[in-house]
Amino acid sequence: MTTVNSKIRAVDLFCGAGGLTHGFLLEGLKVNAGIDLDSACQYPYEVNNQAQFIRQDVTKITGDHLNEIFGKSKIRVLAGCAPCQPFSTYAHKYDVKRDDKWSLLQQFSRLIKESSPEIVTMENVPSVCKHEVFDSFVRSLKRRGYYVWHGIIDSTLYGAPQSRKRMVLLASMLGEIEFIEPTQKKPKTVREAIGKLERIKAGDGSGKDRLHSTRSLTPVNYERIKVSKPGGTWRDWPKQLVVDCHKVESGSTFSGVYGRMEWDKPAPTMTTQFYSFGSGRFGHPEQNRAISLREGAIFQGFPRKYKFLKKDEVVNFTALGRMIGNAVPVDLGRAIAKSILQHVDQYKI
Repeated sequence: MTTVNSKIRAVDLFCGAGGLTHGFLLEGLKVNAGIDLDSACQYPYEVNNQAQFIRQDVTKITGDHLNEIFGKSKIRVLAGCAPCQPFSTYAHKYDVKRDDKWSLLQQFSRLIKESSPEIVTMENVPSVCKHEVFDSFVRSLKRRGYYVWHGIIDSTLYGAPQSRKRMVLLASMLGEIEFIEPTQKKPKTVREAIGKLERIKAGDGSGKDRLHSTRSLTPVNYERIKVSKPGGTWRDWPKQLVVDCHKVESGSTFSGVYGRMEWDKPAPTMTTQFYSFGSGRFGHPEQNRAISLREGAIFQGFPRKYKFLKKDEVVNFTALGRMIGNAVPVDLGRAIAKSILQHVDQYKI
């Protein structure tokens, strides 16, 4: 961990389990608090990061409250990585004009207006740029005197061992700001990320790490994964194993489900159901199982020892999958932090 810059403090709205905050922490950008409505995130957020977790509905937060959290810091950074589901092209069929689902982004805009932080950042799915509410958000920043940069970032170019492209926005009152150049010459692979983890079986887990646990497979899915090839598709299976929906024309194009990862390529994008073999290319490259919760967390950039569970807490795949899959990848968080710190250094503040 690098030395903390004493002049800068951040607040992480929609902080979740702490992916962005942890990336900031590793780069020496101190986060005073994370704010989220999901109480399940409090333990992993606080135990792994030197920051307070505030369980609060963002609509109840005010700019004055944020400024109290920032304290007397010279440079205030407000991060607002709102949940991406409202901007999913799959969920809304490119319905870019509806404004009844975008309240979180509108609340973020309100808080920027009320607190006037020197620097603002947000991260979301690339398709957010197609929505009118995003254009309105950018215009409002510029009207308030912010210099704005936004673009689509390939996370593999910044150390993430998964194929994940995200829209990142940076805005500053100090002057022109931009994202740093790629830090990696070649992507980190599945092998580099999880190749040395303990072998486990489907429906089982490690005695040393409860997060290194996997969902069980039905008998037919066990037969399917046995005949699945790394990088292959369900089209490689014997006909009797093919799922009924894939036998019709409407389902024949979904070749990425029920797939194994490849050792020497990055993992696919982690979703909230990465622990399910049938939900994507989430089969282990070699072992006959889906990836474990720990492996999904590692693909999201969380350190191997990042704690998600209290000592006696039961492993809940749905809750943990949502928490891990929705996180900002830690490596992307580090790149955002580096961009901000480089920007501040440029203006010698």
